[in-house]
Amino acid sequence: MDNCKAVALLDSGVGGLTVVKEISRQLPDEHVVYFGDTARMPYGPRPSEQVRNFAYQIIDFLLTQQIKMIIVACNSAASAGLEYYGQQVGLPLLDVIEPGVRAALRQTVNRKVGVIGTTGTIESGAYQRVFQRLAPDVQVFSRPCPLFVLVVENELIHTPEVLGVAEQYLQPLKKEGVDTLILGCTHYPLLADVIGSVMGPHVTLISSAQETASEARKILEEKEMLHPPGGSPLHRFYVSGPAKNFRKMAVKLLEKEIKAFQVVLDEETPLLL
Repeated sequence: MDNCKAVALLDSGVGGLTVVKEISRQLPDEHVVYFGDTARMPYGPRPSEQVRNFAYQIIDFLLTQQIKMIIVACNSAASAGLEYYGQQVGLPLLDVIEPGVRAALRQTVNRKVGVIGTTGTIESGAYQRVFQRLAPDVQVFSRPCPLFVLVVENELIHTPEVLGVAEQYLQPLKKEGVDTLILGCTHYPLLADVIGSVMGPHVTLISSAQETASEARKILEEKEMLHPPGGSPLHRFYVSGPAKNFRKMAVKLLEKEIKAFQVVLDEETPLLL
């Protein structure tokens, strides 16, 4: 039965685990399949066409895993071509961009919203297009923060240098007077303490994870595809790079033991190691 299949998520690395954690909270009965493309991260500096090709490969693999929904839990991958993926997938397809914008619109008072993300996400204009469609009166100020993903993936979050990097990236947004800041990369919530200390207590930080999980629940309810209550949900984690480091970070973030498996993505047939 379709409702017993898994919710699948793809990301360039560990960032999408913030969405997994929220799905586990809001949809505790759902099975989850996660793919982190750790061998080819970061996606942000790469050309959009290349990122799209990576996402296509991952989607091909996920479609072999008995799934009922795909969440593109990577802003760079979503920015590179969500509409293209929709042509390939005959399943509900959800990204993290529009849910984040809607959450920001509920929070902002002065109608000045900041967006930080990878270079690819910011240069794509994906967030600006959604704001223009949903709330054209809102002023949107965007800044790329390319080093943040590397900081998270290399477990450098608590080093003193990170604060200096954050101040350099974020000062222009503080000067613009934004009262809401979208963390436009699923890695960035893991730096929320540092980002919050720079922006100050009067700026609301928006992580799209909560809103994305809520949207997933709504879609599954509408399609009568929610997993029935009871039983033990199975979470499967796959990565394109070595599994050991990913597992270590995932256990810390999700606060539970997991197993992670490395997958080699071949153009034709994904091969499980």
